[in-house]
Amino acid sequence: MRILIVHNLLWAHYKSSVFQALQHLVDQRSDIEMKVLQIARNEQSRASLTADAKETVPVYTYNYELLFDRYWEEISLSERTKALFRQAVAFKPDVINLTGYYDPAQILLLVWAKARGIRVIMQNESTEADQQRGGLKEQVKQWIFNRCDGFFCFGSQAADYLFQFGVSPGQILLRKNAVDNKALLTAYKKALPDRRNEQQRLGLRPNNVVFVGRLIGIKNLPLLLTCFAEARKQSVHEQEWGLILLGDGVERERLAELISTLDLTDQVKLLPGRPWYQIPAILALSNVLVLPSHSEPWGLVVNEAMACGLPVIVSDRCGCAADLVQDDKTGFVFDPDVPDQLTVHLTQFMDGSAPAEKMGVAAQQFIAQYSPEAVAQEMLDGFIKIAE
Repeated sequence: MRILIVHNLLWAHYKSSVFQALQHLVDQRSDIEMKVLQIARNEQSRASLTADAKETVPVYTYNYELLFDRYWEEISLSERTKALFRQAVAFKPDVINLTGYYDPAQILLLVWAKARGIRVIMQNESTEADQQRGGLKEQVKQWIFNRCDGFFCFGSQAADYLFQFGVSPGQILLRKNAVDNKALLTAYKKALPDRRNEQQRLGLRPNNVVFVGRLIGIKNLPLLLTCFAEARKQSVHEQEWGLILLGDGVERERLAELISTLDLTDQVKLLPGRPWYQIPAILALSNVLVLPSHSEPWGLVVNEAMACGLPVIVSDRCGCAADLVQDDKTGFVFDPDVPDQLTVHLTQFMDGSAPAEKMGVAAQQFIAQYSPEAVAQEMLDGFIKIAE
């Protein structure tokens, strides 16, 4: 069996860890060959988060080819289409895994593959909660999904979304998403001994709530700031707690103004975004991660925090909430339309009624089943099932 995987960005390290694990499984089989096509090196919005050559980062050695060594936005549809077809014709795959339904070049490849009897597995990260649905766009999706043989989904909510298009449960081959748990935990443990010194250097409190991500409207950060301010009023330990917002984006100035308005200048720190392999160093300064988004297909930062042993508070609009967050065990899920819920959970951690350390241990144990190795095994089982 010959497996061809089409992926958009080489920068997506979390996928590289899965592809690496998948390559290891394939190498143990003499009857399977795999190749990954990385269309672009990165996209412009994430250019500042690329690895510095001086940093120690995992080296991934799976079989891949970078089609265009430039930003995604600089690659025309014509270029992508020609490159993908050229590679597919040369590789002669039995099954193709496509990144998603939003790239016309990959949809053309889907049509080509089906005309030649090649099986196609589509990756899906969309959920019903992502955005308003309906109209012609949904009809186009229906047409695309009906021509796929199987699906790799980013969680159960992404799978549920496909069912309304007539996809059968048997076509769902994967309901997980993973990050490089081992590399993240190694970096976290390395940074942890210097926690207090680094907190003092950055002017942080001994205990911290942390958000990691882009500073954009959909992340719902004004709600987090407002609820944090209210939780401080209700907590007897408010002086010991701060909030870290790690990231860059168009909302930065607005958030800085709100921090001042809420009189949180001394409690909230806006830190610039950093590459994924530096995130654990910030998690090592923190006690609990919050992801308050209005909409989020999955939320890989939740995986990252849990892999490092942090409990999480996650909006129920995030795709990972239903799969990763067990209330009172690995963290809490809240409704972003009911701000008091977030305030209550923040206060629970501040006052100690939510045992952060115990919940962090449970989170780390739970996320082990979402390792790259586990996801890779389910992917390989899916490829074999579809090919047969």
